[in-house]
Amino acid sequence: MTSITHHISPPLLAAYAAGTLPEPYALVVASHISMCDDCRAALGAHEAAGGAVMESSAAQAVSDDLKARVFDGLDIAPVAGPVYQKSGVFPAPVMEALKGKPPKWKSLGFGVRQSVISRSAAGSVRLLYIPGGQAVPEHSHNGLELTLVLQGAFADEDGRFGVGDLEIADDDVQHTPMAEVGDACICLAATGAPLRFASWMPRLFQPLFRI
Repeated sequence: MTSITHHISPPLLAAYAAGTLPEPYALVVASHISMCDDCRAALGAHEAAGGAVMESSAAQAVSDDLKARVFDGLDIAPVAGPVYQKSGVFPAPVMEALKGKPPKWKSLGFGVRQSVISRSAAGSVRLLYIPGGQAVPEHSHNGLELTLVLQGAFADEDGRFGVGDLEIADDDVQHTPMAEVGDACICLAATGAPLRFASWMPRLFQPLFRI
């Protein structure tokens, strides 16, 4: 079993359990939970606490129309969709987001590649492939960035992150992640806004790659 030392923060886990976490971040959190026994158990505790709160809450009256629509909805048989399993280094939530297909990689230069899974007003989530020994240009953030390691490892000013580790970076963090020598580092990363690169070259190509 992989030793995971960087976990989901309690506020993020609570938001995920409540269903209020934006979709790009929710995919990263779901993927980490699928790899981490500790966070999976913590999620179960959050869900149990939420259920207890609901059971102890006072009943609220609803209109006959709303009640009828709810019962009508319960009569509709659910349509089962495909069930995706972990494939290689990609956990089941990632395979579901990819609809079971391999990622479509696009070169960013110097051997670094990305595969954008989704992009919307809520943010973007992508896979990053960083060759061993290669650094990502120094950058800071316009909001929250979640980065989950799926293969290999990287290190930055906040420490070392191996398989299953989750780095949580906000707009106070400026770092230069570097993949460890050896296997390429593959990460799942979600951002709510474009990064702020320190040097002019990455900023020049930023509109093209939409990072």
